[in-house]
Amino acid sequence: MRVDLDHLPDVQQAELARVRDTLMAEFAQAISTSTQPWKKNGKILKIILFGSYARDDWVDEPDNGYQSDFDLLVIVSHEDLTDIAAYWYIAEDKILHDRAVLRPVNIIVHTLNEVNQALHRGEYFWVDIVRDGVVLYELPQHALAAPKPLTAADALMMAQKYFDHWYPDIADLLSGAEHYLSIGNRNLAAFTLHQATERAYACFLLVRTLYFPRSHNIKFLRSLSEDKEPRLVDAWPRATRIDRRRFELLKRAYVEARYSPSYEIENEDLATLKASVSRLRDIVQVLSLEQLEILRSEANA
Repeated sequence: MRVDLDHLPDVQQAELARVRDTLMAEFAQAISTSTQPWKKNGKILKIILFGSYARDDWVDEPDNGYQSDFDLLVIVSHEDLTDIAAYWYIAEDKILHDRAVLRPVNIIVHTLNEVNQALHRGEYFWVDIVRDGVVLYELPQHALAAPKPLTAADALMMAQKYFDHWYPDIADLLSGAEHYLSIGNRNLAAFTLHQATERAYACFLLVRTLYFPRSHNIKFLRSLSEDKEPRLVDAWPRATRIDRRRFELLKRAYVEARYSPSYEIENEDLATLKASVSRLRDIVQVLSLEQLEILRSEANA
């Protein structure tokens, strides 16, 4: 795994250094008052850049709504330290509002044991990180396992199971959103469209990579999915401010549409979003069936 960022412009290298330092400083603060040994002695073992900025194929057109995110894997010493709300929310919020960081940042947090078990299973998502990732920070003596090849038959079995579980519910959720629209409950319609979107990305990521992050942030899920398959970009218009505002409304719906009295969304917004989620469902179906056919051909060979 590489340790240099020479393929990135200086401004992006500086942003990543700032993000790394913020993550480490806020994590140290989060565990500083603890008395439990596992927490008091908690460690960040590695911070790894993965995705388009690691591979050198990022997109940087923020004015047109197309900008690749920084994707970071943080590996920690105890599974309880993976709790985003407890240990990482403040760091994420600081990074989000840091004017010196010019592009979105997504983090996933796992233990070394979780990552190494996934590498032993040969799961594609983690194998790609080992192949393409760039180490931004690491403690010595905490090596990643050597990836083991996953047989095509096993991969097909896992991917088919994921598709059969996740895909059918997307249509049910779209029908639910239509029902809530018909009775005038716009907030529940928005929440249900959010759930359909989340499930669509879960289906795609699990079929394609055998991994789905513990996140309800559909902007992150969209970024992670589009990084794997550019055809998913076609699901969402994003060239205009109203396009981007509507997606943000859908992102916020997971919490605010259920709990915030100030959350408002109009019928026109919902109709446009429903059309986008329907497109997303159709693209996910095509991509998933393509992947299953590839795995089936490999297994039969």
